[in-house]
Amino acid sequence: MNSEKIKVIPLGGLEQIGMNITAFEYEDEIIVVDCGLSFPTDDMLGIDLVIPDVTYLKENQAKLKGFFITHGHEDHIGALPYVLREVNAPIFATTLTMGLIEHKLKEHKLDINTDRIIVDFGCVVKVGKMSVEFIKTNHSIVDAAALAIYSPAGVIVHTGDFKVDYTPVYGDAIDLQRFAELGKKGVLALMCDSTNAERPGFTASEKTLGKTFDNIFHEHQNRRILVATFASNVDRVQQIINTAHSYGRKVVVEGRSMVNIIQTAVELNRLSIPENTLIDIDELNNYPDEKTVIITTGSQGESMAALSRMAGGIHKKIKISPMDTIIFSSHPIPGNEKAVTKVINDLLLKGAEVIFQDAHVSGHACREEIKLIYTLTQPKYAIPVHGEFKHLKAQEEIAKELGMTSDRIIILRSGSVLEIGEDGAETVGEVPCGALYVDGLGVGDVGTTVMRERQNLAEDGIVIVTLVIDSYTGEYLAGPTITSRGFIYMKEAEDLLDEATVLATEKLDKLRGQGVTDWNRLKGALRDVLGDFFRKKTKRNPMIVSVFEEV
Repeated sequence: MNSEKIKVIPLGGLEQIGMNITAFEYEDEIIVVDCGLSFPTDDMLGIDLVIPDVTYLKENQAKLKGFFITHGHEDHIGALPYVLREVNAPIFATTLTMGLIEHKLKEHKLDINTDRIIVDFGCVVKVGKMSVEFIKTNHSIVDAAALAIYSPAGVIVHTGDFKVDYTPVYGDAIDLQRFAELGKKGVLALMCDSTNAERPGFTASEKTLGKTFDNIFHEHQNRRILVATFASNVDRVQQIINTAHSYGRKVVVEGRSMVNIIQTAVELNRLSIPENTLIDIDELNNYPDEKTVIITTGSQGESMAALSRMAGGIHKKIKISPMDTIIFSSHPIPGNEKAVTKVINDLLLKGAEVIFQDAHVSGHACREEIKLIYTLTQPKYAIPVHGEFKHLKAQEEIAKELGMTSDRIIILRSGSVLEIGEDGAETVGEVPCGALYVDGLGVGDVGTTVMRERQNLAEDGIVIVTLVIDSYTGEYLAGPTITSRGFIYMKEAEDLLDEATVLATEKLDKLRGQGVTDWNRLKGALRDVLGDFFRKKTKRNPMIVSVFEEV
């Protein structure tokens, strides 16, 4: 019996959709699979992005041998520019994935100091005592890969995000033969995508949408057509362009991320655009509306995405009219439903026709495809990944249906350290993990305290007490003056604020009479007395800030 062990350490991507990153540690070597971000939820006020806490990697920088990336979606590559500032190591990825990473690194001025190695499907990269093989899979982006991680403890197969597509728009179908070969040789553990583990059956082929688009274009030949989809879904964009070309329409691509990804895909021969089909947005007015198609970002209701700006009437170059048909070629990511519905309602209010059903297929495997991968690889252990806890549990049920016992199915939490080998698997500890907020140029400087303050400001507003003090005598020269923002409309609450001013003045006079001059004590006293006053009078809890100025 092989007694060797390898540690599997997920630093994100469990209990949630997004922020996928997992470390594999054997002796004094670590490799990392994916390095993604997640997008802020509604309660993360002002936050731009959420990235994983990689304290463990920083503490073990000397062991780190490389980042191995399964595909080019933001939840798998988006954190790289931030993490590479903390822990630098070579990046290994397939062609389009690396092209998208290159663009990010150049934007963040990290391209010079980061080694990047493009890996073809079927190739094996050896890093110390471990090796990683890239296996062809299908997903909603070109060049997606599964990874076979070889170590003295055994082989771990990580599917990445995948589905089984026998008729992909670009490239070959998933390499099921290689999964079967690995299964015959022996797979220690399968780490399988759980996103669609609750859905029965099979996921439809991406190519089936070609006919759907053709039908929609045929039925709307006298209308302008706008299609909102994920910027990274190159195969989807290819089918939209092909259909537009067959109907003699010019195509405009709108949205910064969409333009960047399409440009990269064309340069790498992953997207083919017929000659004279693509036009610049400034050329739109040169063609009749019914002879144009606009492919845009914003299918998830992002507030500043191109489609959201069109729906809100604030897009500088595109105005929605009753002669427009807008196709949502996506499903809302969990949590985005309200934002998507708002955009749809705004478009409908402008008289446009909106199609948001039957114009999308998933990029993730449903239950029967997951069963197929299990059957081919025959893993000794199952480690469900990618998804919320309910998705992981749904995959656990699939594994049980296939005959695996509960002790062979391991549902991890982010930060868990799983030590696994042929003679057993157990969780042996935890490492630091969690989420860091990116707010503008700041990374990690906004924590729970600041978020709590922002939520308080959003819910109850702020009250500002201003006081001018003589720097020599300590006498109060002016104030206290009370103003509010987001708490109460001042013109209609003069009596309330006058009463609060009297209360603050009395408190300050009392403290001065007691000889209290420490500013912190004065500010704390004002916060307490005004907080109690406003809570009793309004049932609200505004943030109270005192501003003292010396003259």
